[in-house]
Amino acid sequence: MSWSFRIATIAGTQVRVHVTFALILAWFWWMHYQIGGVPAAWEGVLFILAVFACVVAHEFGHAFAARRYGIKTPDITLLPIGGLARLERMPEEPRQEFVIAVAGPAVNIVIAALILLALGGTGQLADMAQIEDPRVNFLVRLAGVNIFLVVFNMIPAFPMDGGRVLRAALASRMSWPRATQIAATIGQGMAFALGFIGLLYNPILIFIAIFVYLAATAESQNAQIREVSASLLVGDVMVRQYATLPRQANLAEAVEALLDTSQHEFPVLSADGRLEGVLTRNDMIRALKEVGPHAPIETAMRTDIPTIHHRQCLTDALKLMQESSAPAVAALDGAGRLVGLITHENVGEMLMVRSAVPEGFRFGRLRRAESS
Repeated sequence: MSWSFRIATIAGTQVRVHVTFALILAWFWWMHYQIGGVPAAWEGVLFILAVFACVVAHEFGHAFAARRYGIKTPDITLLPIGGLARLERMPEEPRQEFVIAVAGPAVNIVIAALILLALGGTGQLADMAQIEDPRVNFLVRLAGVNIFLVVFNMIPAFPMDGGRVLRAALASRMSWPRATQIAATIGQGMAFALGFIGLLYNPILIFIAIFVYLAATAESQNAQIREVSASLLVGDVMVRQYATLPRQANLAEAVEALLDTSQHEFPVLSADGRLEGVLTRNDMIRALKEVGPHAPIETAMRTDIPTIHHRQCLTDALKLMQESSAPAVAALDGAGRLVGLITHENVGEMLMVRSAVPEGFRFGRLRRAESS
């Protein structure tokens, strides 16, 4: 995720912090300062750090459960509204998604139980609810936070864990896309409710509502792409017309190609038409600032571009794109020469076209693909 930096690597998973995380630290410092001065302010910062340590433990609950099914977690990012564990791929069975989804809240249940056990069962529910009051015992508040995380995350709507539990339950009785659509719709409805409550009581809820709505919408779109891609080949969707760059070109020549086209990704080819790498617009601009226009493009191009045969299923290409976080997947012919590109942009365009045309109608290559 952009605007984040790595603070640790645990069991092969990077722990990253988004720069906006500093906002919540500043907020808690100021809020506690107004209540109890400087000592309370720093105690508030320590408390929020402890809270996010519990959030990290929650996300590693998901990560370790996913690893049980051979799914890696490249990174976990801390945001002001919580944590985000990025799985390299989605689980393939409803039972797997159920286990992965409940593993996170289960960690918080264990943490809360251990804290209450350490306190000898003296924590009162009313005190646990006073999360923002520094006058309440530190551990009591921390137990309250973990209980809140369980309750909040188990709400049956995307993007919370409860939404994934709901989808897993529905997917055992209906198709995966339909189950996703129902859970996403509930998530969007909840976002509107949170936004309305935020207008009346707490503006922070509006921010959370926007996040919930966008995440639920993205989950719905991903399910649609997954359903559509299963019936298409890479060659049915790939970009066939594009400008390329020779490996010996410099950044000034790459800029000319950028200005002459609407492309954001430029394949770099060898003399015999084989892929050497891909130069993206962002990498091009960054390299211009760092090494100047006369530097060779190989100083900025990406060489970790996954490749796939153009007759393979589109689903395989999307998995490669997700697992590698690459800007594109290169489609090759039987001789290993580049014949097309799969990008996030053209996959999105394909989905928009499929959703806009009448049922049963197919354009050109899509119609030929389904009749073959």
